[in-house]
Amino acid sequence: MKIIGLTGTNCAGKGEAAEFLKKKGFAYFSLSDLIRDKLQKQDMELTRNNLIRYGNLMRKEGGPDILARLVMRKVKGPAIIDSIRNPKEVEYLQKQKDFILLAIDAPIETRYIRAKKRGRDESASSLQEFKDKEAEEMTSKEKNQQLQNCIKMADHIIINAGSLADFHSKLEKLL
Repeated sequence: MKIIGLTGTNCAGKGEAAEFLKKKGFAYFSLSDLIRDKLQKQDMELTRNNLIRYGNLMRKEGGPDILARLVMRKVKGPAIIDSIRNPKEVEYLQKQKDFILLAIDAPIETRYIRAKKRGRDESASSLQEFKDKEAEEMTSKEKNQQLQNCIKMADHIIINAGSLADFHSKLEKLL
């Protein structure tokens, strides 16, 4: 069994990497989907602010690796685990057989343009707000998001600043 964890900055291409890997036979799981499920059960909006806030609350109440522990209950074969944002999640997943962590990044201006095209509520109406929101995900608080620390823990980092074909080529080489 092979498990590929995905971490990285917002709108860097993690979703595109997941789509590419799903076509290669990997099942898809997202830590953010676990949070979305909880938000929906409480009739809360699926905004980036709510995802960050509620994910941090779940980590505070259940431990910083709670989302990784919950998702591993669902993994039965080759899998992609998306939206890894806390080093304790990485540490828990690194204990799983054949786990590798892949970080996806891109220049912030490129990611902001992608966010605007995506049309989801990114809680940022300007590049500065986008940067400020990202700073919330780069904390060093144990039970919060620590994206930069997760990226540093990655086995491989892919910079997704070119074409889709270029990105797919980088992923293919990794496999």
